[in-house]
Amino acid sequence: MSDASKQEGTPDEATEAPDLQSRFPTAYTILFLLIILVAALTWIIPAGQYDREMNEEIGREVAVPDTYQTVEANPQGLVDVLLAPIGGFYDPDSYTANAIDVALFVLLLGGFLGVVNATGSIDTGMRSAMRAMEGREIWMIPILMALFAIGGTTYGMAEETLAFYAILLPVVLRAGYDAVTGVAIILIGAGIGVLGSTINPFATIIASDAAQIPFTDGMILRFVILIGGLAICIAYVMRYASRVKSERDRSVVARQWDAHERHFLKGDDDEDSGDVLTGTQKVILLLFAATFVVMIWGVSSQGWWMAKMGALFLGAAILIGVIARLGEKRLTGAFLDGARDLLGVALVIGLARGIVVVMENGRISDTILHASAETLGELSSVAFISAMFGIEVGMSFFVPSSSGLAVLSMPILAPLADFAGVGRALVVTAYQSASGLVNLINPTFAVVIGGLAIGRVPYDRWIVFVLPLLLILTVFIMGSLAVAAWAGGGTA
Repeated sequence: MSDASKQEGTPDEATEAPDLQSRFPTAYTILFLLIILVAALTWIIPAGQYDREMNEEIGREVAVPDTYQTVEANPQGLVDVLLAPIGGFYDPDSYTANAIDVALFVLLLGGFLGVVNATGSIDTGMRSAMRAMEGREIWMIPILMALFAIGGTTYGMAEETLAFYAILLPVVLRAGYDAVTGVAIILIGAGIGVLGSTINPFATIIASDAAQIPFTDGMILRFVILIGGLAICIAYVMRYASRVKSERDRSVVARQWDAHERHFLKGDDDEDSGDVLTGTQKVILLLFAATFVVMIWGVSSQGWWMAKMGALFLGAAILIGVIARLGEKRLTGAFLDGARDLLGVALVIGLARGIVVVMENGRISDTILHASAETLGELSSVAFISAMFGIEVGMSFFVPSSSGLAVLSMPILAPLADFAGVGRALVVTAYQSASGLVNLINPTFAVVIGGLAIGRVPYDRWIVFVLPLLLILTVFIMGSLAVAAWAGGGTA
């Protein structure tokens, strides 16, 4: 689940590496400081407001261009700051829901994933695939990267990948590749899936909800970015792996290669009888995939949203628990453990939405929108979406949480698309592409630092390896966004 807020600390294996993440404040601290900053701005920025009218085509009220006017100021104080995270979930005065439905959906999804993980189906499936590729190791690169990408694009697989480093690295080293190859298969594989998220609840769905559009809008472009980006990444990693296998000195960690073999290959001859999927586990994996298929069907054709999607994952968790014969106590425990793992995501959603609450209560959100529209609204559609991508790249370094960044930036940036003649779905795609790209190297992201530490790959060596790929992906993403904007707004 691609969200830095889910696991702010690195794993135990990461303690040997320089703790780059500890030099940065957590997502919670950053977001709360932003609430304080925005509250202070309500005392400085003039209050203003647009007229609103219902847009029947997209089913929501939108700001009417050229209707901005100043209104009476309502500066936010200490009490307002403390109420903001609560207001992010629901309005304390009217009890109108804000992000409470999204937060509850995240907890139910976490419970579902906890139950699936308790069956061992995903871990065993990955192990089985690795074992099956012995002797044909070069082909395990595209197969495993595709599997990790599927996890990334469907449910934001991120922290879950940390368990696979110890499994995969011995296989990779025994095949004649270096540790960077093993790390790249996992980190870039899952990362490109998140970058090209299609139904990822922690990126696409939350961002689309914040932008007030169905998450199915823009799906075609996201598939293009996912498939094209995955092909680029697979070719890059395979080319690197082939080069270092034929000539060790070309490895970016050539000096550490012997140490890596001593560490990862010791005791690696033990057979693991748990590498074969049972019939029950195969059924569970089919149900896992089917659950997301049903979710897409429900949202795209039946008008489902957070409540019914949450009910779907709750029902699927119970069904899988029964099929796996977990028993009442293990099923309940696994569900609660999974929900607990995503509690941080639920909290960060409310915290980030609290920033918007302060802006709206302080009557400066439309003022900021007006100033941004005057600046960006004059740009062509291609220049506009390029600017959106650049803004999200910069913000991603400071807010690595995909859901936090979504609810922080989408309510402000998505409406700008209405002024620029660009579909809001394209802004969502720009956001998730930027966030996914940055989180391949972000030192504030536990998955990056933790994965590199387990793989014993120094951070600076990882940058040397991945920087050319980042440049290629940036050109590809920006080109895709530009073509979509030029062709008509990216709502397909």
